[in-house]
Amino acid sequence: PAHTHTKPFFLCSLQFFLLLLSPTKISLFSPMSNFLSNTNPNPNKSIEVNQPPTDSVSSLNFSPKSNLLVATSWDNQVRCWEVARDGANVATMPKASIAHDHPVLCSAWKDDGTTVFSGGCDKQVKMWPLMSGGQPITVAMHDAPIKDIAWIPEMNLLATGSWDKTIRYWDTRQSNPVHTQQLPERCYAMTVKHPLMVVATADRNLIVYNLQNPQVEFKRIVSPLKYQTRCLAAFPDQQGFLVGSIEGRVGVHHLDDSQQAKNFTFKCHREGNEIYSVNSLSFHPVHHTFATAGSDGAFNFWDKDSKQRLKAMLRCSQPVPCSSFNNDGSLYAYAVCYDWSKGAENHNPATAKTNIFLHLPQESEVKGKPRIGATGRR
Repeated sequence: PAHTHTKPFFLCSLQFFLLLLSPTKISLFSPMSNFLSNTNPNPNKSIEVNQPPTDSVSSLNFSPKSNLLVATSWDNQVRCWEVARDGANVATMPKASIAHDHPVLCSAWKDDGTTVFSGGCDKQVKMWPLMSGGQPITVAMHDAPIKDIAWIPEMNLLATGSWDKTIRYWDTRQSNPVHTQQLPERCYAMTVKHPLMVVATADRNLIVYNLQNPQVEFKRIVSPLKYQTRCLAAFPDQQGFLVGSIEGRVGVHHLDDSQQAKNFTFKCHREGNEIYSVNSLSFHPVHHTFATAGSDGAFNFWDKDSKQRLKAMLRCSQPVPCSSFNNDGSLYAYAVCYDWSKGAENHNPATAKTNIFLHLPQESEVKGKPRIGATGRR
């Protein structure tokens, strides 16, 4: 359907088949990429990650403990890079990769930074003991592709959201889920900041759970945005969440009834009459401001408390489908690639190069400011 950005499944299989037929195969992490031209085509002078995926990136996640970056992609791979930083100098080194049978849509780290979880169109989640060098094993299964996953350290459980209209909770030592929660529609996005979990589904449902009692819906909300939900981010203080949609708009929603006057929506990722999807929402881990990334190829930094845009970055040549801050907020990773929003007919393999970039946020870009016109100090 026109309103989804995911590739038709037959296209994924065809693409995989064509890759198999390709007469030349380059090893996944070829050192040749280090000898490419040094000119930086990125309009924001962001640093390019070495040897990016061969197809569009679906998720990016930094380790909670180190500058290890994981990307999942439509080429069925989960890749990890080591990011080394010395002042303004940043180097990226491919570390390892694993494969799924079909495109991978989502990823999450264990809170101790040892293990990566990945899920996607093969309807399973793999647990990859990355730091110990172990082999991945399947720890979760669904009846349809898995769209989002979250490790919940307070419960020692993995939550998985699928297009089979369920959320499932897994103890990774057991083969069956410890609980299956029915959803009204397909899961499109999920965000967890214990005890808060919010799940967005088709038909603009936003379902809030209190993970101290996960088997009961805490609240069901119709999205404040008029069109399909694309992304979510729980407030760092667990008092609410952000929701982004395909219409270039973000909603700021507080859960407490007494705070409803603070709810608002704002427009972003638009240019004249052109409206682009908001694909990614990420809170800064220190300042609690947030970044939006969109199909216009731009990312912006915002302060919800003063209702200000802190910094607008220049547009890249292709959409930004996903992004992630590292654990101290000194790095912001974002992918630049075709997002399939205009279907297979607008995909040109000759020009659709996939890149992952690293931006070094300046404090002025991500530190909150007092609201214009406000009196007193914050």
